[in-house]
Amino acid sequence: MVLAGLAAVVLLTAGCTLPTFAPRVESAGEPSGAVAAPGAAPTWRACPEVADQLVGRGAPDMRYECARIAVPRNWGTGGGATAGPGTGETFEIALLRARSTKQRDRIGSLVINPGGPGGSGVDTAVFLSFGPAFGGLPSAVTERFDIVGFDPRGVQRSSPVECISDGDLDASFGYDPDPRAQESFDGFVALNQKVGQGCGAKYGDQLPLYGTEQAARDMDAVRAAVGDDKLTYLGYSYGTLLGATYAQLYPQRVRALVLDGAIDPRQGPVAGSESQAKGFERAFTNFTKWCAANAGRCPIAPDARAAVTSAIDKARVSPVRGADGREATAGWVFYAVISSLYTEQGWQELARAIERLEGGDPKDVFRLADSYAGRDSDGHYSNLFDANLAVNCADEDEKPSVTQIRQLQSQWREKYPLFGPALAVGLLGCAEWPGGRDPYPTGAADGAPPIVVVGTTGDPATPYEQTGALASMLGVGRVLTWEGEGHTAYPQTSCITDAVDAYLIDLTVPREGLRCPAR
Repeated sequence: MVLAGLAAVVLLTAGCTLPTFAPRVESAGEPSGAVAAPGAAPTWRACPEVADQLVGRGAPDMRYECARIAVPRNWGTGGGATAGPGTGETFEIALLRARSTKQRDRIGSLVINPGGPGGSGVDTAVFLSFGPAFGGLPSAVTERFDIVGFDPRGVQRSSPVECISDGDLDASFGYDPDPRAQESFDGFVALNQKVGQGCGAKYGDQLPLYGTEQAARDMDAVRAAVGDDKLTYLGYSYGTLLGATYAQLYPQRVRALVLDGAIDPRQGPVAGSESQAKGFERAFTNFTKWCAANAGRCPIAPDARAAVTSAIDKARVSPVRGADGREATAGWVFYAVISSLYTEQGWQELARAIERLEGGDPKDVFRLADSYAGRDSDGHYSNLFDANLAVNCADEDEKPSVTQIRQLQSQWREKYPLFGPALAVGLLGCAEWPGGRDPYPTGAADGAPPIVVVGTTGDPATPYEQTGALASMLGVGRVLTWEGEGHTAYPQTSCITDAVDAYLIDLTVPREGLRCPAR
């Protein structure tokens, strides 16, 4: 799940952020060539340049092929809209297939979504193809499946939504995460209004077409395009919502779904944001405990919470200026904290960044925050957050008022001091978003086989409590727990990896109540 500037809509962001092994980068390698018409078989072409541009090389023993398919902009009820926005028009969906030269006894394709919403499945398929040494998939999986990534509608290479300027994203991320003064709060409202008006002017009544149910129907077109009778799928964070929606729409077409970093689809935006505020506070407390117990590796010990809070407070009144003139405002410091909590490995980086900021050097704060935001050294952003808002806001039928958000900001400051206010004001993104809504279904996947739902007890972005809620809603969910830290679990440890691999390959469902230790 992505947290974000336009506030924490991104925070909330659909459960999702990219898996921990996939750094956020600009899109690389445009899969080109003929676009397959809806329902037609795609034409695959070799595309090693995608891996070359993302990583500098391809993975050993891997071949990369790309294709594009067309899907209806508006699937409508039952798969074919006869009226409404987008009728008769199409979006292009970009696909990448990574196939091992050592493949044997091929089962089919493993379709990937990394979350966000707004994360690139094309990029993630490349990262996953590099194997366990780099945080990718084990050879047991890559030698039995093609790894297929797709950019969902509106994301990067797939008819991208592009309506937020780099300047507005800079302003959003740099803004005070807890604007207490009314004038400051009103300024953030105005920024969100500006963004919403700009996107509404460009896309108008097309905005609801970027919702999750439409994307789940696209995913069935991806399944057909790769030639599989049933879908085998690995979805992270927001990708769990996408997979759950697919299972409700097409239960008979499910072979195996792994939903890692689960989102509870029945939570509205307010409940979802509060859940995430609680999750980040819990993860931050775990970080501070680690700091106190590891003072030799944590230069802001023994009281890391005080050190971080002080750094944000100081940045409000006297931000440190970098060598290029950029100021490390309270917002940028806050997002450096957010970025570091997605993995346990980020804790030491955060401690060092705060120490160096105190010494007058904001470089590491910017590095952490920019890696989260997808901001490059020239100040340019991918369309991650454009797509994130478009999808999240299309999905949400509930729309809290500005007055309610202001009240939540104060209430959550008491309950979740560091993260609550930011998650509250983050609700402004969709509150000020134009256009209609297209909520996804929230019911059982009747007729589907068992679906594995993976949760991490220390997950900040998709808190563990949502794992059981998603499994229960689906009715066929089987919970697999990792007692670890960070966002998403597979393939972090041998216990998690063995259980998921057995399910993907042999359809062996993890035993009820299986809990995997942190190490």
